[in-house]
Amino acid sequence: MRCPLCLKDDPNGHEMCPYCGAPIKPIPIPPGGKIRFGKYDWFVLEKADNKRLLLTEKVIEKRPYHNQECDITWETSDIRKYLNSDFYNSFSDSEKARIAPTHVITKDNPWYGTSGGNPTIDRIFLLSIEEVVKYFGDSGQLSARYMYPNCDWCKDEYLPWIDDQYNVNRRAVDETGIVRFWRLRSPGGNARSVASVSGFIGDGFDQGTIGIGNADVLEDGHFLQTGYGNLSFAEDEKTMNGIRPALWLYD
Repeated sequence: MRCPLCLKDDPNGHEMCPYCGAPIKPIPIPPGGKIRFGKYDWFVLEKADNKRLLLTEKVIEKRPYHNQECDITWETSDIRKYLNSDFYNSFSDSEKARIAPTHVITKDNPWYGTSGGNPTIDRIFLLSIEEVVKYFGDSGQLSARYMYPNCDWCKDEYLPWIDDQYNVNRRAVDETGIVRFWRLRSPGGNARSVASVSGFIGDGFDQGTIGIGNADVLEDGHFLQTGYGNLSFAEDEKTMNGIRPALWLYD
């Protein structure tokens, strides 16, 4: 397989280029299709009443979830403030009139019980773990966690992420064409982390997994539920801080 971006050959047939992170296997468009609104292309995830749920096709920018590493929920996060102020105000008055206020419920982490915080009213938001599963494919791993057998590096019974046949559906590229991480609003394995969909980190794996625990691996092979879901920054510039805003749009 030859990468369409860097033009290098991958004899192992990855769906993502292990050298640059571009998708070799095309990322599918959801059944609802794609539209242009404002400055962005959006996937249509759902149609209900006189509205459509939209998600940006690409990871549109890298932005911290919050300004510091601390206990946080979607309600009190800086990213929520940004999306519903500066980002919302980047649309014209006529476009803003079409963006519906939405009652947003963020559930507790389904595996670790971390609090999702209070419901909010938002015009712009990030998707939750449950919404990603609903709109991009449900393998059943959310309700029945995947046991990782015969693993020589993982000493824990369960993985802290969903890794299934829908990985390719969940991948998203940035403006350079590289598959990037994108944040969700759901909490991670503890109150100082948030869930995310994984992107290219240069390890040769085909990404698109849902990081529900956002864990580091200790030297003894056990997962540690801290650190990986960095809120304010990422030690590696490739990871973590990408965002794909979502909104309900009046027809």
